[in-house]
Amino acid sequence: MLKFRMLVGAATLGLAGPAVAADAPTDPQIAHIAYTAGSLDIAAGKQALAKAHNKAVRQFAEQMIRDHQAVNAKAMALVKKLHVTPADNGTSQTLTKNAAAERAKLAKLSGAAFDREYINNEVAYHKAVNGALESTLIPSAKNGELKSLLETGLTLFREHQGHAEHVAKALK
Repeated sequence: MLKFRMLVGAATLGLAGPAVAADAPTDPQIAHIAYTAGSLDIAAGKQALAKAHNKAVRQFAEQMIRDHQAVNAKAMALVKKLHVTPADNGTSQTLTKNAAAERAKLAKLSGAAFDREYINNEVAYHKAVNGALESTLIPSAKNGELKSLLETGLTLFREHQGHAEHVAKALK
């Protein structure tokens, strides 16, 4: 899990730096990163529903699926309204690659070991994504509606992080 945290951190840090940097992500790239991050958490939640045994972990997974589907639906509606095509990019690709590796790792676990690894990964994932939203994605967003959606998402995802941390403590 530490390796996954470092890789997610590296992916999000790849975006970090001054908002005025020449390599700051564009709005289409930001839209793709945000949508990808949500989709990956939906997939992780579905895997948890199939494998988790702990009631609190299952409830958390259900919330991740529900909340991230709702945010992604709003994001898709916004990009359609703005006639923007989300642009694939290195950060989205790294997030996808790392999430696939984590899902493969989780697939080999069961019972309490799965529950702990899943929820600990959710804590790390939300920390990394929230950090990227705060330090790079929101400051780099040029469109006001996109920025507002990202800010709303950040508020929700901070709640997710807190919830995951609470569940993780209960599992120890």
